[in-house]
Amino acid sequence: MAYDYRLLRLTIAISLLAHGVILLRSPNMNPFAPAPKKQKIEVRYVKEKPQAKQKVKTSSNPDLQRAPLKSDPLLKLDAKVVTGNKIPPPYIEREQIFKSKQDILVNKSSDLSRPAFTSSSPIAIKKKISLPPIDMGKIKNPSYITYYQIVREKIRRSAYQNYTHNETGEVYVSFVISNDGLIRNARLVEEKTTANDYLKDIALRSVREASPFPNFPKELDYQQLSFNIIISFQIE
Repeated sequence: MAYDYRLLRLTIAISLLAHGVILLRSPNMNPFAPAPKKQKIEVRYVKEKPQAKQKVKTSSNPDLQRAPLKSDPLLKLDAKVVTGNKIPPPYIEREQIFKSKQDILVNKSSDLSRPAFTSSSPIAIKKKISLPPIDMGKIKNPSYITYYQIVREKIRRSAYQNYTHNETGEVYVSFVISNDGLIRNARLVEEKTTANDYLKDIALRSVREASPFPNFPKELDYQQLSFNIIISFQIE
């Protein structure tokens, strides 16, 4: 019991000593620390003279600058002497300068906004496909003539779609159509053709692409029939 009491006293003494050291190190809590010295602050006021203030104002304003005296020697000199014997340019008002510049800009912008048209006019090219009639005086069957007209018109439409160039000429084509409307043995008749290779190819291709044709009518009781046509390529 006595040992515990002594230990408690020792602990309290150590705690008081530690707090005392902390308080003594702080200048605000240490009663033995000297008080800080107070610094004196001096304020001086300078009174401005009214005459000096008036002089500054007049010198800063360009309108209040002194006017040249009549006795100034430069006023007595001739304009030719001052400008080096050169006549000064005429006075132009500022508004006139800006107006002339604006007119120039307006004229330039108007010229740029106007589209330029060329004098050359496009030439319209119209293609024409025709199938001149062939001598069919020996054929007396009206059904054959009617069927022949149907074949001619279908080939003409096919040739019109394939003809894209401006070459001209006539191509003579001979072919056979079976009773089911299919083309057989389409060929060129060179001795009766007056066209280049391009038109020859167009003519044969148009005849083949026009197939199939309608079946033969009952009046044409044949297995196949031969036809001859002339395809004329023209430009209007």
